Amino acid sequence: MNNFSVRVYQIVKRIPAGQVLTYKQVAALAGSPNAFRAVGNILHNNRDPHIPCHRVIRSDGKTGGYNGLAGKKEKILKKEGYLR
Repeated sequence: MNNFSVRVYQIVKRIPAGQVLTYKQVAALAGSPNAFRAVGNILHNNRDPHIPCHRVIRSDGKTGGYNGLAGKKEKILKKEGYLR
């Protein structure tokens, strides 16, 4: 795993329940503001349940993908109090 991936996972691990960051915000916090697509790819390949990838959304406010599980991301975010 490269350093950028490690930084992305560390940032996402710290997002509290009920809050979100955008892919672009995660990229900027990881030191590469234009690497938001890379953040999406990194999170798409995550299989660690301790990394809350569902708390990373698109800049337009839409939830975006969640490992091919349609509707699952929204359900989790609703349960955590982010979505109504």
